[in-house]
Formats: sequence, structure tokens, C-alpha cells
Amino acid sequence: MADTYAGEFYCVKCKEKREAEGEVVISESGRRMAKATCPVCGTKLNRILGKA
Repeated sequence: MADTYAGEFYCVKCKEKREAEGEVVISESGRRMAKATCPVCGTKLNRILGKA
């Protein structure tokens, strides 16, 4: 599964919303999540997209 998600993520370190492009993965609980990297500080970003 090589889906991508481009949109807003919330960076906990910067405390701001950032535009980024990330990869969609399935979590252990069965939810779809997008994982990316903050373009400003390099912190890992996660966004829950919903159930698969």
C-alpha cells in the first residue's frame, strides 16, 4: 500500500499547522494514519484519517 496524503499536519514542537506530504499506513487498531516530517523542525508528524 503506497498511498500518500498531502495536507495539514499539526506539529507539536512548533505548535503550528504545517503543510506536508506523507505516507498512509494502517495502525495496530485498524485506523488509517498519515505519517510525515515537519519541513521546519524535522519532527515526525502524524494525522489520523479514519478507519480503513
